[in-house]
Amino acid sequence: MINDAHVERSMTDELLIRGKSIPVILKEVPQHELCFYLENPRLYSLVWSDGNAPTEEEIEEKLLAMDHVKQLIHAIKANGGLIDPVVVRGGDMVVLEGNSRLAAYRYLASRDAVRWGRIKAKILPADISESEVFALLGEYHIHGKTNWLPFEQAGYLYRRHKNQGVSILELVKEINLPKSQITHLISVRDFMLKHNQHEPTRWSYFDEYLKSRKIAAAREEYPEMDELVVEKIESNEIPTAMALRDGLKNICQAGGKILGKFVDGKLDFEQARDAADQKGVTDANLQKLSRFRNWLYEQDTADDIIEHTVRHSQFRYELEQIQKQCARLLKKLNDTGSA
Repeated sequence: MINDAHVERSMTDELLIRGKSIPVILKEVPQHELCFYLENPRLYSLVWSDGNAPTEEEIEEKLLAMDHVKQLIHAIKANGGLIDPVVVRGGDMVVLEGNSRLAAYRYLASRDAVRWGRIKAKILPADISESEVFALLGEYHIHGKTNWLPFEQAGYLYRRHKNQGVSILELVKEINLPKSQITHLISVRDFMLKHNQHEPTRWSYFDEYLKSRKIAAAREEYPEMDELVVEKIESNEIPTAMALRDGLKNICQAGGKILGKFVDGKLDFEQARDAADQKGVTDANLQKLSRFRNWLYEQDTADDIIEHTVRHSQFRYELEQIQKQCARLLKKLNDTGSA
């Protein structure tokens, strides 16, 4: 319970969530009566590592080890308090927004309980719906100035969809993101969970892996490629997300024997990428020659060259040089015995 002696200091306000006015009470409350929000994406990825719900002390310890919370402690102390109040759900007194600020206050209170015992808060109704909470947090961390990382966004959307049964279309309405983006975020998080990948730093690898249409086509042809790529990411054979994006895409685009040997393990990532790059150079040169031949055979090309009588000598020179170089290349090709 909040100390009644402080009730007179409270003020009323409102928040507009999805067009609905939600009443808010602004007041200072004892920080020890507040609880961390376990569904907060940053906390979830930080402290649910073993699948068990963490204690308040474990959450506080994890948060206090983070650089931004250490900086926040100094900023709060220098300012003499919070500029932005924490946002609390009435009833269970869970801090929906401002968990880092709560951890900072608890640290300060451990040094001076009187000075930092109470924290400025916006208290929402106890019966605020999960949908409204989700929309509110989306405004703060998906569309707002303090954005969650994509990994954190995806985790929250995934749990909302998979665990709470909210449809993709409902999520679109709640969070105001495109359906395609929400679907992709959830699919990447789902892939990571299925392959026991929990490190936020690996998000960009799997984001790129599931984003590429060329890679998607190769995955359909070789279902075993998923496990192979996860292993190569874990072993650092695929060193960066950029290497995966460019290298694996080229390997899949090359297809054929190069892709097959990569999936079979006969070529490692670097060897397959080099082979694909070489094939790509060859294909690009062939395409250039084909475009030049088609341009040369166009009737408009011939007409334009013939009509420019004052430049006939220059056209003749260029064509003769092309003819000589073509003859040299043809001789080299014939000498190699290639079909």
